Amino acid sequence: MPSYSPMELMICCAAHALEDGRTVAVGTGVPCAAAMLAQRTHAPRLTIVFEAGGVAPRLPTMPISVGDSRTFYRAAMATSMADVMETCQRGMIDYTFLGGAQIDAYGNLNSTLIGADHRRPKVRLPGSGGANDLASLCWRILVVTNHDRRRFVEKLDFLTTPGYLTGSGAREAAGLPAGTGPYRVITNLSVMGYDDNTKRMQVRSLHPGVSLEQVRAATGFELGVTEPVEITVEPGEEELQILRMEVDPHRYVLGRS
Repeated sequence: MPSYSPMELMICCAAHALEDGRTVAVGTGVPCAAAMLAQRTHAPRLTIVFEAGGVAPRLPTMPISVGDSRTFYRAAMATSMADVMETCQRGMIDYTFLGGAQIDAYGNLNSTLIGADHRRPKVRLPGSGGANDLASLCWRILVVTNHDRRRFVEKLDFLTTPGYLTGSGAREAAGLPAGTGPYRVITNLSVMGYDDNTKRMQVRSLHPGVSLEQVRAATGFELGVTEPVEITVEPGEEELQILRMEVDPHRYVLGRS
């Protein structure tokens, strides 16, 4: 098999999760790279939507922001953030990529602050942006992040973005659309999903060379396991070449350690 970095593996795993003919709301960085790779390989009819208003562009290279002119290149629409969010409200966006400083067992995210004192936190983070809207209204939420106990925590310091909240039925009780919610968490160690009944996070596949004990040691809450645990499919030479030469030739994302 070809050699690849942890970042390349995560992007390829995220791309594999996107199906042809679906819609995905992305930001810049890893989510955009994954969507571009999917569109250039197995999902040519994937519709990419940017929060700033670009709908279905044919991205020439990696944009540096959601308002970059490249996010409108040969697009079906050049619209607005309000229109994109309204499209989410109508249930027309299948996938969204989100992230945060902390994630818990139910896929809830914190991107607001770190610390117990909300008036004087240890770290003040950017906040929600459009994350709460996207998580509330898109059908499936994907998270791509590094895996360590500081990020994967038993209790969030602040709940910015809803996952499954407290478990089965909690999203619907809060008034969020039935059938929506977290779908996959892709890290440098594994790919995780959620139990159909409890809605708690569970390991679906381990990356080559990674043990279940390593994943559990890097997680601050009890993880379930999908039996049998699979081994993550490694990236192929062709998709790595597309990722390196077409998607991110300037290494905006791939240059990260």
